[in-house]
Amino acid sequence: DLPVQSGPELKNPGASVKVSCKASGYTFRNYYIDWVRQVPGQGLEWMGRVDPEDDSTEYAQNFQGRAIITADSSAYTAYVELSGLRSEDTAVYYCVIRNTQKSNWGQGTQVNVSS
Repeated sequence: DLPVQSGPELKNPGASVKVSCKASGYTFRNYYIDWVRQVPGQGLEWMGRVDPEDDSTEYAQNFQGRAIITADSSAYTAYVELSGLRSEDTAVYYCVIRNTQKSNWGQGTQVNVSS
């Protein structure tokens, strides 16, 4: 089963957005969940990850202090919250649930930041 992400978002500059990723059918604690985004016309950008086994996180330097990645193992759902949105944050956001044997991507969530 592929992860299922929340729907598209339209936000004003300065606002926050929270995108969810539900991964039913997984033993959640046996996987990492990464968040990756793709800005129009650019390549994929890794944002960070969470390990649901111990809720530890790691972030790319560009997102330190602005992104929060969490996981709710009981709900088989991970989240990324991005604050202080700017127009440059307009992108498709993807979750990736992975371990050493497989890697499955969510369908992507379009986030548009515009006044």
